Amino acid sequence: MFLAIREMRFAKARYLLIATIMVLVSFLVLFVTGLAQGLAYDNAASIKNMAATHFIMEQDSDHRFTRSQIDQSLLAEAGLIAGAENAEPLGVKMTTVIPAGDTQKIDVTLLAINPGGWLEPKVTEGSPLSDEAKGRVLVDKTMADYGVKIGTTIEDQASGTKWIVNGFVKNESFSHTPAVFLNKQDWVNLQAQAQARQGADPASSIVFNAIAIKGVPEKVKDLQAALPNTEVVTKSEAVSAIPGYKEEQGSLMMMIAFLFVISAFVLAVFFYVITIQKTSQFGILKAIGTRTAYLAGSVASQVLALSVGSLFISVILLQLFESILPSSMPFQLGYSTLLLTCLIFVAMSLAGSLFSVWKVTKIDALDAIGRTVA
Repeated sequence: MFLAIREMRFAKARYLLIATIMVLVSFLVLFVTGLAQGLAYDNAASIKNMAATHFIMEQDSDHRFTRSQIDQSLLAEAGLIAGAENAEPLGVKMTTVIPAGDTQKIDVTLLAINPGGWLEPKVTEGSPLSDEAKGRVLVDKTMADYGVKIGTTIEDQASGTKWIVNGFVKNESFSHTPAVFLNKQDWVNLQAQAQARQGADPASSIVFNAIAIKGVPEKVKDLQAALPNTEVVTKSEAVSAIPGYKEEQGSLMMMIAFLFVISAFVLAVFFYVITIQKTSQFGILKAIGTRTAYLAGSVASQVLALSVGSLFISVILLQLFESILPSSMPFQLGYSTLLLTCLIFVAMSLAGSLFSVWKVTKIDALDAIGRTVA
């Protein structure tokens, strides 16, 4: 380590250039990782925030809420198996609403829940839902950016149904649209209106999109066997099936993987060139008795110091950059993800230095100092 630090102090400009490139690459890796996590959360925040562990959906719905239709009669049967307190209906409908007195349209996702149940999110402002108060909804806080306030009337463009905003919730979205929570009765009325427009009996086929199940993994097989034409899926499977979720995350993860590979490749090239330039110095050190392991460790120590230092600076820059990001940009980088990303970056940097370490081990002391063979 002594040799590594002495050399870095001697050739400041050279190592400052490498450190600058590593700071830029590590910052980009962290930023894209945070963007990927933020987009993933924004795409499925409401489902991820739910206490549900499984969802009962219609068979052959590809695990998608919007394709599934579950008759409300199955709710009682699911409650008998999993426990009435562990089964709740969930309605999911993507639509467009218009605030009263405004012409601006807002794409939202309607989520029908039981008021007071474990699917209901925490209200940050206003009042929670209740079975008695019809025509009241909870909306995600981001809708305030469109001028929506408590008491604002919003109208469903498709059905003409109107609701009054009863309160705000935080970090609730589905498929990158703000969530609007309504009670079970309002969902039934909305379904009845849709059936009436289609000429069907409004009371004949009221359906939900899924039945949320909580904390009974041992009952999954029993639920699957007892409920015909349904399938029980895990929360992670339901999240992955949200339109665009896997494709979006797959693209971003590929970008992150390429950034890791690029950072390792750039570092490997830099240090390999530096190692070649120092061949004679390494040869002299070997000739006076310096162990090869010590020289190889010196190269690895330089890489470790540069990668850790660049990550430290990148994290500080990322915190400053995050503070000025607009609230509409989905960015999320938890401590566990940050730590994991940093560890992978350091590991890839050390992996990139292995070629230089191998080169050091192959240097012959006599050849390096220019001995000629007669």
